[in-house]
Amino acid sequence: MNTKLEEFKKKIKSKKTAVLGIGISNTPLIKFLASMGVDVTAFDKAERDEISDTLKKLEGLNIKYCLGKDYLKGLKGFDVIFKTPVIRFDIPELEAERARGAEVTSEMEVFMELCPAQIFGVTGSDGKTTTTTLVYKILKEEGYNCWLGGNIGTPLLERVGEISEEDKVVLELSSFQLHTMKKSPDIAVITNITPNHLDVHKSMEEYIDAKCNIFRYQNSGGRLVLNYDNDITRSFAPLAKSEVIFFSSKNSLDIGSFLRDNSLVYKKGNNITHIVNTDEILIPGLHNIENYLAAIGAVYEYVKPETIRKIASTFKGVEHRIELVREIDGVKFYNSSIDSTPNRTIAALNTFKQKVILIAGGKDKNLPYDSLGKAIVDKVKCLVLIGMNINKIEKALLDEIERSGRGYDIPVYKCSTYEEAVRAAFSAAQPGDAVLLSPASTSFDMFRNFEERGNKFKEIVMCL
Repeated sequence: MNTKLEEFKKKIKSKKTAVLGIGISNTPLIKFLASMGVDVTAFDKAERDEISDTLKKLEGLNIKYCLGKDYLKGLKGFDVIFKTPVIRFDIPELEAERARGAEVTSEMEVFMELCPAQIFGVTGSDGKTTTTTLVYKILKEEGYNCWLGGNIGTPLLERVGEISEEDKVVLELSSFQLHTMKKSPDIAVITNITPNHLDVHKSMEEYIDAKCNIFRYQNSGGRLVLNYDNDITRSFAPLAKSEVIFFSSKNSLDIGSFLRDNSLVYKKGNNITHIVNTDEILIPGLHNIENYLAAIGAVYEYVKPETIRKIASTFKGVEHRIELVREIDGVKFYNSSIDSTPNRTIAALNTFKQKVILIAGGKDKNLPYDSLGKAIVDKVKCLVLIGMNINKIEKALLDEIERSGRGYDIPVYKCSTYEEAVRAAFSAAQPGDAVLLSPASTSFDMFRNFEERGNKFKEIVMCL
């Protein structure tokens, strides 16, 4: 029996509880709390008709609601408040309740406190979803009973009673989830850190500090896997209380996983173990080799090398990440809607040997686009722009052309709808070309999330 869970149930049942955000992770949380007889009020800035489908899933449960633009005016007098990750912890309404004595937490924070199994946690500015998926698939292939959660998979708090000490839990953790975390995973992975989410975080320093919570509360029995090639993540090593393992695609290491010629290897002491050849990895790109190196650093002592090789030769990648949608008249269409930063788009462009037709643009995250301009000049034959920040991306391209002295020979199309953008890209394409959706921006100017954006792109492509 999970004694921590039973204690939590006894404690929470007597508490007046609020849940901020009625989204993917919090809907199961609301059900979980209501099923235990908790006095729960659900808050969301959306109007009732905007989330009617979600509310239908909660019908029949004893839940109170505060909805609409002034929804937080009712946030008074609660004992426990579960906030959704994207709501900052220091908004005035939460600060007032915290000062009054309320406990402010989240679904993920409570899950990590109650989970009896070993937890593998993955964060980073880029590559965390693929790395998380790799860790999960490799452990599962080895024979462990595994659970996948956090930013991907199933919200796990309502199922924590089903998880045993022998299981393995793999979590993708965002900076928003980590920001107020007071417990770290047993094995933590940081794929890299570059500027990201600066539209929500007050500074780069705050963003980095939030990421550090993935290892800040580890002890000597934990493990921290860091990207040696990233200056920021490499600098975390002296701060760790746990064992530190590096991974690198550019350097040989004394301990950890690295790329040697065309082989991914792991070194510990004087022993170097061959894990997998690069040509055995089905998903393309150096960034995916780095994702494998990060995953190897996390799972090496728990699995056999042949298990990793089997996943490498069969795993086709995660949806919305350089996903081949369709080939039409010799033109291949790729969906990489997950690419919400310039660095992700640069990595996606570098996957292709030939120049591509790029569809980019969306809502800006207050990030620098200078490096994207160079990548477009080097890797793009035609640029199709759509979204709020199209002028910023075009300026990065023009600045690079002026700086480098190259001729301006990249056609640029500015579009107002995704239908128009896809058709413009298709019209510009010739047999043998690749059309890549890699926005370098978030989706929130036109869509609820990057999945909806990617699905819209795929829908249009399938109708061409």
